[in-house]
Amino acid sequence: MQITRRARQVGTLCVFGAALLYSIGGLCIKVIPWNAMSINSGRNLVALLVIGLYLLATRHPPRFNRWIAVGAVCICGTNTLFTLANKLTTAANTIVLQFTAPIFVILLSAVFWHRRPKRLDLIACAVVLMGVLCFFVDSLEAGGMLGNVLALLAGLCYGGVFLLNDLPDADPISSVFWGEVVSAVSGLPFLLRETDFSLVPVTSLVILGAFQVAVAYILLTIGLRTTPAVTASLVSGIEPVLNPILVAVFYHETIGPLSFVGAVVVVGGIILYNIRKIKTESNSEKESER
Repeated sequence: MQITRRARQVGTLCVFGAALLYSIGGLCIKVIPWNAMSINSGRNLVALLVIGLYLLATRHPPRFNRWIAVGAVCICGTNTLFTLANKLTTAANTIVLQFTAPIFVILLSAVFWHRRPKRLDLIACAVVLMGVLCFFVDSLEAGGMLGNVLALLAGLCYGGVFLLNDLPDADPISSVFWGEVVSAVSGLPFLLRETDFSLVPVTSLVILGAFQVAVAYILLTIGLRTTPAVTASLVSGIEPVLNPILVAVFYHETIGPLSFVGAVVVVGGIILYNIRKIKTESNSEKESER
């Protein structure tokens, strides 16, 4: 099926919107005084309500097969590991290590689909990762080792999320649904032991579930229909910039002056990558029309 340039642009905007919503995760998780598994269970219970309404509205009953199950494992792993890491290390550490996802996308694509990464993809990955490392150089040494390891594993799972559309007989929104079911059920025993259901934790949990999980995943699955996995993972580079900034401003986790340099590098790298990508695709289309 031929994908038009407009469809690709809309898909990229959906992925970008998902990244913006993902970026509020660090702050909301930090302000909820619960066990990480409780938070993950609660936010996924809320997300299931929203996803369920979306599936009803689109008349799309959740499917299940082994490849959808693989996708669900990636969703559950990303959700759970990200929440655990945020409680064990700083938001900056968590997001910089999770943002190894573009590298995992390239590696997984090469191993399982035998796709050779393009030179522009490799350059963009290098630039974005340098920017992210620069952004968090002051805080990278401060976090706990276990939290850092879990965040890195979250990056591997997150890389798998960007490849949901490439799995055989794939149905990304079904993978999201089942991944959230497993996330919600696995943390339910912890959630039932919580006692603080005051305004701040409950409000933050609803925001996390409805927007940072449900709406974000809906936008991502729509965007992945027309956006290549590597491109999508790079466009999501806005998340590691905004996430620790929000935590620093509202939760007072400090970030160093190099963070601003890293922000410029990440955002600038993403913008230049997409401009170059659009120009390359436009030139290819013109040549094919001749």
